[in-house]
Amino acid sequence: MKQKTDVSIQALQRILIMLQKYPIMVLAAIASLLMLTVANILTPQLIRWGIDGGIAKNNLRVIVSCGGLMVFLALVRGLCNFGQSFLAETVSQGIAYNLRNTLFIQTQHLNLSYHERTPTSQLLTRMSNDLEQIRVFIGTTFLQIFGAVIVLFSSTVILVAMNWKLAIIALLIIPISLILLGKFFQTNAPLFAKVQMQLDDLNRVLEENLLGTRTIKAFVREQTEIQRYTVANQEFISTSIKTIYALRNTLPVIFLLSNLLTVVIFGYGGLEVIHNKFSVGELIAFNSYLVFIIQPILQTSLAFSSVAQAAASASRLYQVIDTDIEIKESANSIILDRCKGEISFENVDFCYPGMQENALNHVSFTIQPGETVAILGMTGAGKSTIAKLIPHLYKPTNGTIKIDNYDIRSLNLNSLRSHIGLISQNANLFSGTIRENIAYGLPDAPLSKVIEAARFAQIHDFIINLPNSYDTVIGERGLGLSGGQKQRISIARVLLNDYKILIVDDSFSAVDAKTGALIQKSFDFLSQQRQSTIIFLSQRINNTLTKRADKNFILDEGKLIQVSS
Repeated sequence: MKQKTDVSIQALQRILIMLQKYPIMVLAAIASLLMLTVANILTPQLIRWGIDGGIAKNNLRVIVSCGGLMVFLALVRGLCNFGQSFLAETVSQGIAYNLRNTLFIQTQHLNLSYHERTPTSQLLTRMSNDLEQIRVFIGTTFLQIFGAVIVLFSSTVILVAMNWKLAIIALLIIPISLILLGKFFQTNAPLFAKVQMQLDDLNRVLEENLLGTRTIKAFVREQTEIQRYTVANQEFISTSIKTIYALRNTLPVIFLLSNLLTVVIFGYGGLEVIHNKFSVGELIAFNSYLVFIIQPILQTSLAFSSVAQAAASASRLYQVIDTDIEIKESANSIILDRCKGEISFENVDFCYPGMQENALNHVSFTIQPGETVAILGMTGAGKSTIAKLIPHLYKPTNGTIKIDNYDIRSLNLNSLRSHIGLISQNANLFSGTIRENIAYGLPDAPLSKVIEAARFAQIHDFIINLPNSYDTVIGERGLGLSGGQKQRISIARVLLNDYKILIVDDSFSAVDAKTGALIQKSFDFLSQQRQSTIIFLSQRINNTLTKRADKNFILDEGKLIQVSS
């Protein structure tokens, strides 16, 4: 538990270091805070002067002067309070912006294995809720704590100067409160981390239901899913309430001490006034400064829950940001300007992270430039694994993979992948127009090229019959399109690019046999026209496909058991 708390504190310290990027705004906020503190500290002295020098002596001039100065200080407090809040909020938004960008950039560079084992809902929670917790901490909580420290220090100095005996009594609350707050933070930091984890789970259930609405309705599981979400929601709210209960054991004690302290100060100070050792104005001023001591302590107590939440959120953010990127380019990586399309596997083994058995075992083969190869096998045979290894989305556990006799580990990743087109089983489309989706890899491609790719994918006739043709907007994940239509648009997206290596991962599963045959003819034409190396992955032994292929590889349980021409 202590180790988790230390990690959270270190993560929060890294957030605070980011304040160095905004030196002018931070200094201006501190200056506003100092001026606000001075205005607050001077107010009780004006009250003392007004009572002792004005009311007690019937001096109207002093009373009017005090009133005018208090109005002036009120204006200064208002301006300074607005200034510090505005500047702090601006800095917090800037830090949130930088963290959001850093986190998103990291997700783009993280290995495919990380995304395949990490729930999307978890990343969404960290990029939204966790970031917001940190923004609130920087924009509000941190300023409150910093201001409380300044007010506490300055009030302490003035109290000691006014009456050191009363000051000793008043200051007893500080060490007691610090001990209670320190114990609170150390004990309850893991609880706030648990709240964020349960929010991950709640968002995961929500995401699964939104994506699986069709399945839920088909199996009449609405009530079951409602119950599942309700249970997750109850667990989340139960833990959230526990954080409130955690404050119950700390704040009432501090409140009780502050009230008792006020009684003691009033009684002892009253005796001092009776014995003419203290004036009425000084006693009222002293009690005002006492509020300046108690109020920061109470503010800090309330702020500590926000600190604990921000520390837990910072730790979760840096878990993603600090995740090691397994597949990295060497400093002297080779740029693959031209690609012939030769592929060779030399005794390749591969095991997915967290798994015990290999997905591939001692796989060796060579595909010559321009060849069409069919890799066949049942589910789990290792076909898709080969498709992921060729563009270096994963690195082999053992063995060597070469493209044009270059070990892929020595190649620049962007240059390698710019020559490889992967058409996966799942058609991933983005919200936008059909043209934008087809031209995703080549945004500046002319419409004529987009249409040509659509014709090859047998989707052009469907598109031109839409109300806005290629400018028709499709929803998230291709909302409104059938599975076959989405699949053909994703095929057109790959065919638009002049890839020298094309990997087609069972991508005709959602189209009818006639359309699939026409698309295969398009691939034959592209193979002849572009001299591209084409790899078809399929579970079914398709006579048409195997006859078209120059070579047929059959995989079984990660082993290459047959090669035929």
